[in-house]
Amino acid sequence: MTNIRIGIIGVGQIGKQHIEKYSHIPGAELVAVCDVNLTEANRVAEHYGIPHAYSDFLELLQRDDIDAVDVCLHNNFHAPVTIAALEAGKHVYCEKPIAGTYADGKAMVDAAEASGKQLHIQLFTLYQKETKAAKTLIDGGMLGKLYHARSTGFRRRNRPYVDGYGTPYFTRKETAAGGALFDMGVYHIAQILYLLGNPAVERVTGKLYQETDMLEERREKSGFDVEELGTGFVRFADGLTLDIIEAWAVHMGDFEGSSIAGSKGGVRLPSEQAGGGTRPFTFHNTVCDMDMDSTIDLDMMDVRWHRIRDNEDAYDSSQAHWIAALQGRVPLLPTADIALRTMLISEGIYLSDQLGREVTAEEVIASSRSTAVPL
Repeated sequence: MTNIRIGIIGVGQIGKQHIEKYSHIPGAELVAVCDVNLTEANRVAEHYGIPHAYSDFLELLQRDDIDAVDVCLHNNFHAPVTIAALEAGKHVYCEKPIAGTYADGKAMVDAAEASGKQLHIQLFTLYQKETKAAKTLIDGGMLGKLYHARSTGFRRRNRPYVDGYGTPYFTRKETAAGGALFDMGVYHIAQILYLLGNPAVERVTGKLYQETDMLEERREKSGFDVEELGTGFVRFADGLTLDIIEAWAVHMGDFEGSSIAGSKGGVRLPSEQAGGGTRPFTFHNTVCDMDMDSTIDLDMMDVRWHRIRDNEDAYDSSQAHWIAALQGRVPLLPTADIALRTMLISEGIYLSDQLGREVTAEEVIASSRSTAVPL
């Protein structure tokens, strides 16, 4: 199995998580790390046995023994670093969301196409067992014609920094570009887009909120100027629709999981319940003129598919898929295209909230501006 030689750019919380995952993937060889904090880069390199550490990512990109880089930076740094890496002849795996705006994400996708290198975006929900089960049911015709979906994400009070975890970089437009929709909504919206076949967006409407109380000292220190709750409604080509609600903070017990409705059946994805526990993945259809609500043994499904399917391990995680695709074992899922369309929807909600009306996809694209931090 061919080793894929990797450089990590950014060794903060996310970078360390990525390094830890690579350490368990056969064929992933970590060659170098980079962080503006060279002391931390050296410490991480020593801890994980990584040979080289840098404070300037451009120096890392000059190495000819690196096949791909993993960009683990805040949102507004994604585009400039990713584009530089692609132009340096490296494949790129980038943390979600694809960038701070649609314009920056599109520049990344265009740069990947121009360079002939692969661009992969971290969308871990695509590799969950429930996503695989839903995709199998949809592809098998069990839902019939898909016509409506719902994307939900729930946190009671779990905003970065102001509720006691993470840093203010997550709560400021200058670094994160957005709040709940960019942080967690991207996972749920992208998961639904993947299951729907990534349909073309026609129109978007939405509203943003920041209403829940927070500690004043932390509000001031955080510079909190992003949404804690985002809602939206999307019209796709071919009549498909999607409604969205994503919460960092809301005075509710919980939300039902995301769902997809079709002419012959529907699926609901798992969600956490108030007081603990998880609602299971469910499939709903009609059998012999009787309404049936079914659950699926996702664990046994996973065991069986790993036993009988070639390269099933290539879909165990986003990083496992990345390595397998670079090894030529499987084609890369279109995560960059899905992530870019997710950004189009999120930015459409922002523009709709700003203008107070529904907006077209063309308006969103025309109004999108780069928020990338210059190198």
